[in-house]
Amino acid sequence: ASSFLDGCSFGSSSVVIGGLGDTIMLLAGRIFSLCIVGGFLLVSGDEHEHTYKESEEVVLWMNTVGPYHNRQETYRYFTLPFCKGKKTTIDHYHENLGESLQGVELDFSGLEIKFNEDKPQEKYCEVTLDEEKYNAFVYAVKNHYWYQMFIDDLPIWGIVGDDSGGKDEYHIWTHKKFDLGFNGDQIVDVNLTSESKTKLEIGATLSFTYQVKWHKSSVKFAKRYEKYLDPNFFQHRIHWFSIFNSFMMVIFLVGLVSMILMRTLRKDYARYSKEDLDDMNRDLGDEYGWKQVHGDVFRPPAYTMLFATLIGTGAQLASVAMCVTLLAILGNLYTERGSILGATIFVYAATSSVSGFFGGSYYSKFGGKEWIKQMVFSAATFPSIVCGFTFLINFVAMYYHASRAIPFTSMLAVFAICLFVILPLTLVGTVIGRNLRGQGNFPCRVNTVPRPIPEKKWFMEPAIIVLFGGILPFGSIFIEMYFIFTSFWAYKIYYVYGFMLLVFLILMVVIVCVTIVCTYFLLNAEDYRWQWTSFLAAASTAAYVYMYSFYYFFFKTKMYGFFQTSFYFGNMLVFSIGFGIMCGTVGFLGTNTFVRKIYSTVKID
Repeated sequence: ASSFLDGCSFGSSSVVIGGLGDTIMLLAGRIFSLCIVGGFLLVSGDEHEHTYKESEEVVLWMNTVGPYHNRQETYRYFTLPFCKGKKTTIDHYHENLGESLQGVELDFSGLEIKFNEDKPQEKYCEVTLDEEKYNAFVYAVKNHYWYQMFIDDLPIWGIVGDDSGGKDEYHIWTHKKFDLGFNGDQIVDVNLTSESKTKLEIGATLSFTYQVKWHKSSVKFAKRYEKYLDPNFFQHRIHWFSIFNSFMMVIFLVGLVSMILMRTLRKDYARYSKEDLDDMNRDLGDEYGWKQVHGDVFRPPAYTMLFATLIGTGAQLASVAMCVTLLAILGNLYTERGSILGATIFVYAATSSVSGFFGGSYYSKFGGKEWIKQMVFSAATFPSIVCGFTFLINFVAMYYHASRAIPFTSMLAVFAICLFVILPLTLVGTVIGRNLRGQGNFPCRVNTVPRPIPEKKWFMEPAIIVLFGGILPFGSIFIEMYFIFTSFWAYKIYYVYGFMLLVFLILMVVIVCVTIVCTYFLLNAEDYRWQWTSFLAAASTAAYVYMYSFYYFFFKTKMYGFFQTSFYFGNMLVFSIGFGIMCGTVGFLGTNTFVRKIYSTVKID
């Protein structure tokens, strides 16, 4: 990771200092290549080669422990008064940025395990319970604490204890029995059985033991992660039906939009052509429709810099969503700790030029003059949102001493990526966008004096259009949202990224269709404020997603406590903001193409 950052830093400095011509293009390509290669190296890095010789050391990592119903409320394993084994040296250790940000806290267990070498039951340590240790274990048992371990990057889960013995009677499991499967020189299966239920009492001595049993397995190394997947859940007929239902919605919407707009626009064109042929007899007071706002429809929107920044950010987020989904389909990223998050961070950094290109080009088209300021906003807006909310949540995690607290070194790494990768690439994209697509070239000339907006029916008001614009797009994805929420907030591993890609494409088509229809009705009411309306109408999909997160929290989970609640709603808010910006951008870009098309076809005097 350090060499990757060094490479990107060197290229970034050259971009800032160098010229704006061929040098920028060359260095942009180099930075992009460095980021992509670095990202792949980072997310594909392993603790070791996954191959072992006879009697070679196999490392057992203790990760985190926490309440079962609060998946994200995790603490280092040894925050409970467990004890370590006798072994103190290790051969392998690796942690990437994605692991660090996700709260992976690997501690060496101290247990000696050797490849294909059985170990009989052996005591590795003991703990005498004083009042403090007793209360810690009792609290863990009461709250159904579970823990996670790793062997050869394969996760193992276990429960701390049991409270089914009666009132004020708590037990802890003190024996770990490992059953490990191997195929050739590779580990392909790991299982843990917790035994020896021991009653917790002040003054009692707990003896912790373990044993290891090896067996040959026919499971191939490439298939070893499949035991953790749940095809009965993710490939349920309801999931298939939701995809089919969304697909039929797309066909219906596309057909309906095409039919209505084609017929309506044909009548509009015919009416406008007839009026053009009969100028002498035309009563100006009888004119109506979208043609009448041709002199204002391409007027720059309010808060032009903010609007251009959001368009650039949304285009980048859409690119990131597509790229990461394709990488997950092709590379099975779910099998590596922190790989999805690591891939997302570096794909976001590598696609920063997309934000600069779209934001810079539209800001230039709208006549913006402070392009450097706009470029900085494009580079900093979404990272600032994410880091700001994460910083607040991090305070809560630090107060609880949770493993989710992000280390200062990881914060510095993210800051370095923003400063030395995202900012220079955004500059490159802005310069290219301003030069290639920065000219207005609008089909209609913009009037000097804005046209007054006439009164219209209440349901034609932009606020109403925005409020109802996100209902159909949300309807096309809400079932997929349930599966995604369950995989992130519960104990399912999401692996059906083909479903996600299909739903993502369906969502984009539905958003474009809905915003085109909304914009047509708005323009027909002679209201030319379509840019923000189309953006916010599509972005309102995220508001429905966030409201759905409340339903999911209260009716589909058993989460409790301030830490988990703040973590849940804080992260869902960040997700919804990013999702809304992405949807709004797609809605605006589709609508912009439609508006330019209809006004370029009609003859304007």
